[in-house]
Amino acid sequence: MAIALVDANNFYVSCERVFRPSLEGRPVVVLSNNDGCVVARSAEVKALGVAMGTPWFQLQKLAKQEGIIALSSNYTLYADMSNRMMAVLSSFSPMQEVYSIDECFLDLRGFAQVQLHGIGQAARARVRQWVGLPVGVGIAATKTLAKLANHVAKKQPEYAGVCVWDDLPMPDQQRLLQQLPVSEVWGVGRQLSTKLQAMGIRTVWDLQRADPARMRKHFSILMERMIRELRGEPCIAMVEIPPPRQEIQSSRSFGRPVVSAEELREAVNLYTVRAVDKLRRQGSVASALRVFMHTSPFQTHLPQYYGAKTITLGHPSQDTRVFLQAARIALSDIYRPGFAYAKAGVHLLEIASANARQADFFAPAEEQARDHRLLETLDRVNARFGSGTLQPGVAGLQAPRGWAMKHGNKSPAYTTRWEELATAKLG
Repeated sequence: MAIALVDANNFYVSCERVFRPSLEGRPVVVLSNNDGCVVARSAEVKALGVAMGTPWFQLQKLAKQEGIIALSSNYTLYADMSNRMMAVLSSFSPMQEVYSIDECFLDLRGFAQVQLHGIGQAARARVRQWVGLPVGVGIAATKTLAKLANHVAKKQPEYAGVCVWDDLPMPDQQRLLQQLPVSEVWGVGRQLSTKLQAMGIRTVWDLQRADPARMRKHFSILMERMIRELRGEPCIAMVEIPPPRQEIQSSRSFGRPVVSAEELREAVNLYTVRAVDKLRRQGSVASALRVFMHTSPFQTHLPQYYGAKTITLGHPSQDTRVFLQAARIALSDIYRPGFAYAKAGVHLLEIASANARQADFFAPAEEQARDHRLLETLDRVNARFGSGTLQPGVAGLQAPRGWAMKHGNKSPAYTTRWEELATAKLG
């Protein structure tokens, strides 16, 4: 059995560089919502020692000295580029597990060992040519080893972006495992890494040689599986269809403090519409909604307030209108005048499959059928012409909103809006 882990290099930055080649070789960061902190770094920025999560205002001096270019996050572009990358990679295997926005597993069982490196090279070349993104490929007998092989492929130039673990001589495998800190193992976070190091397990090599049964007693069965995977024994299965999310959230920090009840209502309505759109896209219904809002914890000189309210529906629903009504009730209950609000959001709770929901026996069948057709039409129009094309009026118009997030250096929607398509100049 062989599994490939394909992972894009510095994904957000690479997406921007596809359409702005002038950014190649230059230090680039992508900033979080409201242009707050660093969420993606080019290799040039990493070399300067800039850490993930660093607030942008702390980098102003360094940015001026080193010419760091800061871009606002463009999640619509990144999601579309991810879909294109995953579509290309799906042609290399009948079984693909999309693990995150920039990485996926491919089941390569059935291929001979001598074919695997060529497959990795072909996948890397095709994504680069067809989508424009640089990727690294790690191939091994287990998911955990494939993750490590991918790390080696991307970090060590001699592998040229592709590492097939079982092609490496045993001494080379041992050397690499001894060099890699235990924190590089898939599933080992900061707290677990600290505990392992306290036990004398500092490298991947140390963990691979640990006794699985004893480590299971000390931690859990997940630790045993991790060790067995490091030894080449598959314990973590491929997941083609990700499970539906059990909670859906839509929230944003405001671009400026918001005091007006009307602006808060518009924001909460918009977040509700977006959350319910996600709910329907995954084929689910929800039975409860929670609205929250709070002031900035960093503005300690201002009065502080946090409010939240959960509304339980009469029956599970995926109807935007039902949730908008619930959100209106929740907001009116928690809103307090006299505060400068920094953030608001909506959670959909008690999520279940739409196929398993219990019907509303108090609503006529004709009315339920009409509502279903209305929602289908809404989703069909938005799928064709873009999210937010058709939405309830209470969510506000697409005109600029004063409370909206800051994104002063946001790139155009190169791949999803006709009017923002990139143009090519000849000569």
